[in-house]
Amino acid sequence: MSKTNPGNFFEDFRIGQTIRHATPRTVTVGDVALYTALYGPRFAVQSSDAFAHAIGYPRSPVDDLLVFHIVFGKTVPDISLNAVANLGYAACRFLAPVYPGDSLSAQSEIIGLKENSNKQTGVVYVRSQGFNQHGDCVLDYVRWVMVRKRDVNAVIAQEHVPAVPKALLADQLGDACPAISVAHYDFALAGAPQRFGDYQKGERIDHVDGMTVEEAEHMMATRLYQNTAKVHFNQFTEGKGRFGRRLIYGGHVISLARALSFNGLANAFHIAAINGGRHVAPLFAGLTVHAWSEVLDVAPLPGRDDVGALRLRTIATKDKPCASFPLTEGEGYDASVILDLDYWALIPR
Repeated sequence: MSKTNPGNFFEDFRIGQTIRHATPRTVTVGDVALYTALYGPRFAVQSSDAFAHAIGYPRSPVDDLLVFHIVFGKTVPDISLNAVANLGYAACRFLAPVYPGDSLSAQSEIIGLKENSNKQTGVVYVRSQGFNQHGDCVLDYVRWVMVRKRDVNAVIAQEHVPAVPKALLADQLGDACPAISVAHYDFALAGAPQRFGDYQKGERIDHVDGMTVEEAEHMMATRLYQNTAKVHFNQFTEGKGRFGRRLIYGGHVISLARALSFNGLANAFHIAAINGGRHVAPLFAGLTVHAWSEVLDVAPLPGRDDVGALRLRTIATKDKPCASFPLTEGEGYDASVILDLDYWALIPR
């Protein structure tokens, strides 16, 4: 019996299967510093212990997307080591704050399988959860990923495409954000004066700035999350593949877009949920990411007068500034679009 693990292929999965993922990971201030170096996020609550403590946190929480990527990374060796591409997300809720020193672990349940017509790949639907050292669920999300088959002739015993909600409701948000003191929220230090009431449904915001991705950066980021997917690292094999080069992890694009969104959404400090996301096209090193957002909805949170929720649709592009808000071209996406992300963010009222 081999001591090495080739990873699961599509035909290895079964609906209802539960997988506990290795290895638990203690999040440190070093991880936070490296994440900041890679993406440059500037949200005050995640940047300053003093700022966070003043409004009601015990200290600065770990960036929501860093939590997401670490939990996601735990799932990769078992779910998507042999993936062609991660396709989308749904029903992602951030359920408790994470602080440096917390240890995260993950488990997943296979909730759907659908073989592709080429018989060479199939789509795996999985619900993954991240837990802290106390057993509290800090993150819960669904994703679907295209995975290679080991044997194109393998018969798939059971197939099912699960129904997922198009969006979470406002009354399902807020668990990871403690009650904050808006009176002690320093808008000048946070970088912008806009509050919940300053945003309108249908408003579009060009985040203006662009960030060029370097080869070493996206590989360093993926290693930070202990994400072992082959397509991100191995030029020896990927050089012979479809694109001829390493594919940038889709979550890297999400973090870039989120960091860029500070210019226009500086006080939307907490991602409460991700309703859905689509990696429209691949990104490669050497290209520059820009982003813009549309406010899809504004919603007060039941029982809370400190923060409200903005439902945002953030579009990321490659090598195309977003002053014209690029999105569609004919019946599809504009050729520059690489990410279409729908999420809820909390902002002081």
